[in-house]
Formats: sequence, structure tokens, C-alpha cells
Amino acid sequence: MTVLTVNGKEHSINGDPNTPLLYVLRNDLKLNGAKFGCGLGQCGACTVLVDHQPVYSCLLPISVLEGRQITTLEGLGKNGEPSPLQRAFIEEQAAQCGYCIPGMIMRAQGLLNRKAAPSDAEIRAYMQPNLCRCGTHMRILRAIRRAVKDMRTARAEPVR
Repeated sequence: MTVLTVNGKEHSINGDPNTPLLYVLRNDLKLNGAKFGCGLGQCGACTVLVDHQPVYSCLLPISVLEGRQITTLEGLGKNGEPSPLQRAFIEEQAAQCGYCIPGMIMRAQGLLNRKAAPSDAEIRAYMQPNLCRCGTHMRILRAIRRAVKDMRTARAEPVR
């Protein structure tokens, strides 16, 4: 049995320890944000955060994840209350087909976990591993920039 902490909740998983995290998330935990894209760690559709860093869940066996914090798209915001980054992606209409967007959001969140105000060059370099075949890259970049600005503004506002 493997115990995984996903979005702050512990889950006991009975299964092959070599099972990729993506399959456990989608099939066992019914968390469908991470998508199966290539299955080779080359597209980023399956990106989730492990200990606040983006990883390809299609490649990562659950055996190496016990005691680590896993965050999926579903763990960023609440139903009806998206996170600042999710809200920025919605407001900038960053999705066309939407298939890559969960992975893009998770990779962007990984960047924002490391650096509160990345430059455009840093955003482009960090997001490069995730692919979007629809070509919404410019809207994705605008969404990340908007989230940075919105989060900076929120930090500057006095608490009431």
C-alpha cells in the first residue's frame, strides 16, 4: 500500500508501486485535471506539482511519492473560487481547445512558487517544456503576467 498526500489529503492506494501517478490521479482519485498527452514526458499535459515543483505525472511512479506533497489543478482553487493564476487564465481566455491548460497552469504555478515576479524571458524559458498545439502561447504569457500583477496588487492591499 502507498499513502499519497494529494491536495492536502491522504489517500491509501492499493496497487502496483510502479503505477504512474497520472493513472492513480485520474482512475483512483477521480482528479481529471492532469491529462494524458504523450505518455513520454514530452508534452506537459500531465504536469502536477510535487513539493511545489512541476513534474510529469505520466512518468513518476507512485512508489517515490510517499511523504511528498502532490498538488493538482483541483488543489489550486475551490469550486467557484479559482486561484489568482486560474482566474488570470480564464480572464485572458488562454485556452482554445483547453487540453494543455491544466499542465500550463501547474507549470506556471511552479514558477510563481519559486519567483513572485519573473521576467518575460524567465516565463518563456520556464514554460518552454509544455506544448500547446493550438498556439495560444501569447494568451498564456499574458495570463501569467496578469496573475503576477494581480498577486502583487493583492499583497500590497491592506488587510481589513
